[in-house]
This record gives sequence, C-alpha cells and structure tokens, in this order.
Amino acid sequence: MNQLTKNLPERFNFAHHILELNRGRHQKHAYIDDSRQLTYGELDQRVRRFAAGLLGLGLHAEERVLLVMQDTVDMPVALLGALFAGVVPVPVNTLLPVDDFAYMLRHSAAKAVVVSGAHCESVEQALARSGMHIPFIVAGDIENGPAGAKPFSALLESEPLAACADTHADQFALWLYSSGSTGRPKGTVHSHANLYWTAELYGKPVLGVREDDIVFSAAKLFFAYGLGNALTFPLSVGATVVLMAERPTPAAVFQRLTGHRATVFCGVPTLYVAMLASNALPPKTATAIRICASAGEALPREVGEKFKTHFGADILDGIGSTEMLHIFMSNHSGDIRYGSTGKPVAGYEVELRNEQGMPVAPGEIGDLYIRGPSAALLYWTNREKSGSTFLGDWVRSGDKYVADADGYFTYAGRSDDMLKVSGQFVSPIEVEGAIGAHPAVLECAVVGRPDPEGLIKTTAYIVLREHQAACAELETELKAFVKTRLAPHKYPRQIHFVGDLPKTATGKIQRFKLRSLES
Repeated sequence: MNQLTKNLPERFNFAHHILELNRGRHQKHAYIDDSRQLTYGELDQRVRRFAAGLLGLGLHAEERVLLVMQDTVDMPVALLGALFAGVVPVPVNTLLPVDDFAYMLRHSAAKAVVVSGAHCESVEQALARSGMHIPFIVAGDIENGPAGAKPFSALLESEPLAACADTHADQFALWLYSSGSTGRPKGTVHSHANLYWTAELYGKPVLGVREDDIVFSAAKLFFAYGLGNALTFPLSVGATVVLMAERPTPAAVFQRLTGHRATVFCGVPTLYVAMLASNALPPKTATAIRICASAGEALPREVGEKFKTHFGADILDGIGSTEMLHIFMSNHSGDIRYGSTGKPVAGYEVELRNEQGMPVAPGEIGDLYIRGPSAALLYWTNREKSGSTFLGDWVRSGDKYVADADGYFTYAGRSDDMLKVSGQFVSPIEVEGAIGAHPAVLECAVVGRPDPEGLIKTTAYIVLREHQAACAELETELKAFVKTRLAPHKYPRQIHFVGDLPKTATGKIQRFKLRSLES
C-alpha cells in the first residue's frame, strides 16, 4: 500500500462521499441539461431514491445494471444511485450497434437496464438477441419503451435510502467497456477509490476545477474522460455542470459555451480542429472559458496555439485511458509545451521501456507503462488480457512515447500503428503534425501501406480546408513541406485527399480502416 492510499478510509462509498461534500449546497445547481435543472439538494434526494428503487427491483451488491443513457440530469442520478446502493453501474456508448449491446448485456450478466427513450428500440432488440429477461427502465420518453417497461420516475418514488451500502474502497464500483479496437470490448473494472483519486490527483490540482466553475464536457459521461469531466471532478468541488444530449458538433458546442458561459471546457483534438475551422466560431468576448482539457489523441501544436490566441485560454493536453480512468500525464498551467503531452501528474509514475522491458534513454521511443492509484482492478472474465496489461503495480498502455531531456513526453502513436520505413521506426503522429502545419490542411492521418515489392511506405490521408482544391501541385508541395520539417525518410510517399477520416465515437481516427483501403 502506497502513502496515497493510506489517506483514504478502508470503508468508502464514492456516491456517499459526493453527497456529503455538497450538504451545504442544496440550493446550488449541480446539473443543467437541455430542458431541466437539478440542484445539489435534488441530486441528493434522487440519488437516494434511485438507489432504493434498484434494491426494490431485487438487485444485490455488486450486481450490474447497464446504462444506455444520453447526457441528461437522469444519467448522474443513475450512476450515483447505483454506486450508493452498492450496485455496479455499467455506462455504455449509446452509439453502439445492437450486437454490441447484446454482447455487453450477456457479458456483464446485467440484472437491469436503464435506457433513454431514443435508444429503446436498439436495446429491446439487443435483449431479444441476448435471450435475457431483465427489468427495462426507461428514462425520458416512456412511450417508446417496450411493454412492461418501468419509467425512470417510478424508481424515484421510492423512499430515500438513508444509508449507503457499506462498501470497501477497493470494492467493485463500476465498469467501463474499452473501445474494442482489437477484438471484443473489454469490461474494465474500477473501484470506489479509483473515482476519488482521479479528482484528487488531476481534477483539482491540474485542471483546477473550482466551486464557482461552470463545466461543460463534449465527451459524454459513458466515457472515462467524460465521467471525470462532468461528474467526478465538478461534484468533488461543488461546481455546476452543463450536459448535452446531442452530438458535439461545433455549432452545438458553441451554443453551450456562449449560452451558459462555461468556464471549463473539455474536448478532443478533432473537435478543437473543427471548432477553429468553423465560420460560426464565436469571439472571445462571447465566452467565459478560462481553461480547457484535451485527451483521446495528441493535440497538434498549431491547434493549441491558435485556440489560445483566439480565446485566451490554454488547452491542457494530456493522456488518459479506460484502464487508468482519467488523465495521468498532462501539460500544466504555467508549464505548457504544445505538441507534447507534458509531464506525469503528481501521484502517478510513468516509464518508457523497450521490447525487452528495459528503460529507454531520453530521445528514444519506448512503450509507456503507468503506475498510480486509479488503475483498474482487472478485465472481467479475461484472465489472459488482464495478465498482459496489469503487471503488478504497473499498467502497460499500448502507447509509444518519447521523452526529452527536460522531462516532456511526446506521443509517438499506438504500438500497433508504428511504422518501420527504410529500417527505421517512424511515428505516424510526428508525420501528421508536420503535414497538419500546412495552411491547406484541416486534418490528416498517416499509416503504413505496402508497395508492390512488399515494403512499407508512409501514406497520408488528408482532409483539406474549405476552398482548397486537391491537385498534383498541392501533393508535391505537401511532400516538400514535410521534408523541410522531418528527416527525409519520414515524408509521405503517397498522399490521398479525402472528404473525411473514419473515427470512433470519441473522435479518435481509426487508422486500421485506412490501412485496409484499396490503393
């Protein structure tokens, strides 16, 4: 047990902890969504009522309840209510196909499912495919629910649960499913203590969320990144959170930033790029942003600098993961180096290792390993993958990084995305950064494609800015531009101009799809 974990009581329930922290804020708004508002006092009562309602359905400690919910005020009630009752919430991506919902229902052995009205049809189909018969609870439009479905409001009619479940700090608290980019999604199991530590180590000291903040996260609550941004961090200090059910388009984001005067904004690199390229970009005077966060992929240096120039607010680019629950390495206010991921967050240790597991020297690319108190406990029913990821105190991330002599870390790509060109490793992220600095480029992705002789060649897929025309002259210009910034063997041998790039629901570029395209 390290010194940090000694500071937390052995018996600990994260939902109870949050409610106790905000006892004196009963009249203050905790959440504002597209049509409703919820004070801290109302949140307290609804969490306790929902917890009682789950137990009234017959759920027991550590049994799972699947949450297929949009970001409305009902989502934090369901999450915290399950935690308060000792039941394990499993929030999942609402954009998944039916087969993934069916898999997650079976894999988690969920004893109930809570679903927003807009997703009832998909979840009903998933239940039919899974062969499961469990309580179906509808938040929002009950008219879209199947026969026999219970309205979310019915659970809120229960008598409030006076005392929370007597949980251990290391007890199973919630699951988050990984993206499943290398196979079936993995059920990543986190404890009550893990939620606490992300707020104590990153939310408060690094992002610096305060009681007087209005927080808006484009990343949804069903993602580890969004869960911290829009629940764990703001509720740990009594801030107000703006929720948005719709997709985070630039127009939708601008509406919340200007309409609610959000002071803390959390986005992803592709969204920041789209925002800055939008004709509807609001002036600084129309917003109140004081600090931003970015994660999911590396933030290009030019994007961070351009955003700071326009809004006068820094973006703290960092890296987190489902396995670590939130950001463990980041740029810090007053110590920002755009183009890098910054330095380890205090309370976490990171190491870069070679293929033999030995530390690499500054300037050399290595595999990233992390150690810290928010690490997941395991992957549910996946002993093999748990054993190769959770190595004692250390977590193997699957990311490649390079650290300079000053201790700043720069992302080099996923381990399976690295290219070997002319016998030398090439980071696709480095090449993308060079291409992205050209004024004609909106965004790009770089992959390795075999030539007719079977040799790997660097290939770039580029989305141009509006009013830029794809042509042979621009292709030649871009190749020459990259050569002025990188070693000659790194420039893209092939360039394809495309209308858009394939992305996950979190905005990450799906390079494996580009690698599978026909030449």
